[in-house]
Amino acid sequence: MIWSFLLFLTGFALVGVSAARKSRGTADDYYLASRDVSPALAGLSAVATNNSGYMFIGVIGYTYATGFAAIWLMIGWISGDYVASRYVHARLRRLTESTGAVSFADVLSHWNGQRDVPLQRLLALISLVFLLAYASAQLVAGSKALHVLFDWPMATGAFLGAGLVLVYCLSGGIRASMWTDAAQSFVMIGAMSLLLIAATRNLGGLDAVWQQLHSIPGYMNGYPQDLALPGLAGGVLFAVSWFFAGLSVIGQPHVMVRFMALNDGAHMNRARLWYYLWFIAFYAMATGVGLLSRLYLPVAVDFDAELALPTMALELLHPVLVGLVLAGVFAATLSTADSLILSCSAALTHDLVPGSRKLSRLKWGTAIITGLALIWALSNTQSVFSLVIMAWSGLASALAPLLICRVLGGQPPRWARFAAVIIGLGVAIAWRQLGWQSALYEGMAGMAAGGLLLLFSLVLAQKPHHH
Repeated sequence: MIWSFLLFLTGFALVGVSAARKSRGTADDYYLASRDVSPALAGLSAVATNNSGYMFIGVIGYTYATGFAAIWLMIGWISGDYVASRYVHARLRRLTESTGAVSFADVLSHWNGQRDVPLQRLLALISLVFLLAYASAQLVAGSKALHVLFDWPMATGAFLGAGLVLVYCLSGGIRASMWTDAAQSFVMIGAMSLLLIAATRNLGGLDAVWQQLHSIPGYMNGYPQDLALPGLAGGVLFAVSWFFAGLSVIGQPHVMVRFMALNDGAHMNRARLWYYLWFIAFYAMATGVGLLSRLYLPVAVDFDAELALPTMALELLHPVLVGLVLAGVFAATLSTADSLILSCSAALTHDLVPGSRKLSRLKWGTAIITGLALIWALSNTQSVFSLVIMAWSGLASALAPLLICRVLGGQPPRWARFAAVIIGLGVAIAWRQLGWQSALYEGMAGMAAGGLLLLFSLVLAQKPHHH
């Protein structure tokens, strides 16, 4: 089992390292692959980056605990993501070209043809903190799985993950990251399919599974039981919250940079097709595996629901296939971690401390960021799910309102751009501190606050001034 795991992992590392042959040695190539990425590669890379260890570990754990109602999370999330992509992605790709920007904060800080440097630095600082938290969560997710399967100490998985990420980030920058993402997206789908088929057959087929799931009290209900509002109203509010969580994808630099690197804005629909075919299939399978895991793993007080998938793989599959599933889980966490670390590195070396664009300097930045993510992962005590949602909603609240305004051609005054970032982020953090996120996703509150402030400033700017 360990050998098959290491074999698949070595394969991914070789795919990443081979990207070095196409490297052009420029900052534009290191961070945006010279904007020369095919639609299939952009779509598959974005989906692997988006559906990280969070999907393998977090969503399966959530479904295990919640039941069939977890499907609302999937419906809300994918709908929000799709609506965002229809209006934002192609326009963002055009702005990337017209401004010549190489980072997400760089695009967002160009207004009226000028770069707003203080805004760029503020956005980069926020990105740096939240993306680092997110990257550490990925390293934790991978090490959790290795801990269950091989009984390795939690630190081993984190060190292994950080080492691999560093190898392919340094060899080919974002191109290496995207190549490995594409390879990982196939392994992720393969691993999930294997587990779904094996579990269903082992339980006596679909009919038997259906009956057993219905025999668990309340498990197949249409909406979650622990909502702030009872009944249908609570279910609708829950789905709307997760719609905003999907919409939040436009505030995630590490996902959006994939679409910024597309070879031609006119190819966005093809990139989107690859992205959503993979996304829907993968999410549906993760929800299915989460439901089945409840039949294999009875609820125990000390059981960590986020370990449902690796525990189930151990029970059901041949050791070689367990190695594949585990490589799939680990690969998923790494495909996100490397993207996050490169986005952090861009924030550091391009936005916060701009200077020489020599490749060696950029690579040093990447190495420093990887080290910081590893330290955070080793000292982390939060669940992967809560850490990812916190980072995801924080980034969305700070960056998404500004991006929407930017792509729709709004020209808010300078004070409003800063205020929208700070107030959006502040509302999201306060919302979470008050514990209100169980009633309404904090990113929805943060994005609404930032968006309303920008709208108010635009209306104010339109009003004629009377002397």
